[in-house]
Amino acid sequence: MREELIQSMLSDLNGGSADIEASAIISTDGLTIGSALSSTMDEARVGAMAAAMLSLGERTATELARGDLEQVMIKGNNGYVLLIHAGPEAVLSVIVRKEARLGLVFLDATRAAKAAGELL
Repeated sequence: MREELIQSMLSDLNGGSADIEASAIISTDGLTIGSALSSTMDEARVGAMAAAMLSLGERTATELARGDLEQVMIKGNNGYVLLIHAGPEAVLSVIVRKEARLGLVFLDATRAAKAAGELL
């Protein structure tokens, strides 16, 4: 039941914004809990990369006295990857188009991460 709710929430997130190409809920140790990824994306690889970036972001925030990590944003030539905590044991990973209106994407993703955290 929980997995179905998470899957539905991810589908709603992706469908609610043309700027979001894919999304996944990933445990802090890199296991995919639920995903709405394109067929060209490997769930295991996305999970492992998200966990590595989350770990590095947390360490950086701590070492530089920035407080608790809230999110990580990666910008590339073809778009963005956002990582937002979804409760203490998971993270929402969102793949975003380069033309995205990031304010709206952050709003939608933050709401989805909060909802996912409550489900987990």
